[in-house]
Amino acid sequence: MPRLAIAVQYACEADGLPLAAQFGKWARAALRIDTEVTLRIVDEEEGRALNRDYRGKDYATNVLTFPLTEEPHLMGDIILCAPVVAAEAMAQGKPLHTHYAHLTVHGVLHLHGYDHETEAEAELMESIETAIVTKLGYPDPYLSEKEAA
Repeated sequence: MPRLAIAVQYACEADGLPLAAQFGKWARAALRIDTEVTLRIVDEEEGRALNRDYRGKDYATNVLTFPLTEEPHLMGDIILCAPVVAAEAMAQGKPLHTHYAHLTVHGVLHLHGYDHETEAEAELMESIETAIVTKLGYPDPYLSEKEAA
């Protein structure tokens, strides 16, 4: 089983934030290789600045992933924007912890090189995410989208 070293940084105050141990459990479930990650929960201002500065998109997004290196093991940062995650969970009718679990898995998969820029990449990544999230005991995060298709 791959090893995980995780540091969780709470850079904002928000209701209902998961505990560091929960983030660790979710991240560990998505590991393919030994990984060292800093997971930072931020407010909308920091999330927007990071998305603008690194992706050229001037809005806060739910999750940003910054792979740093693959040697001697995988290292990177995952940023979760608490207000965006909360708003999405509410809009999608999902419990907040369920959405955090999904986005943590999503971020770890990005560290491992998965992406969703093309339809084929998105289908592969979503199928892996669904398998991991449902194994953790949560519902398929894409179920409502699949029902609409």
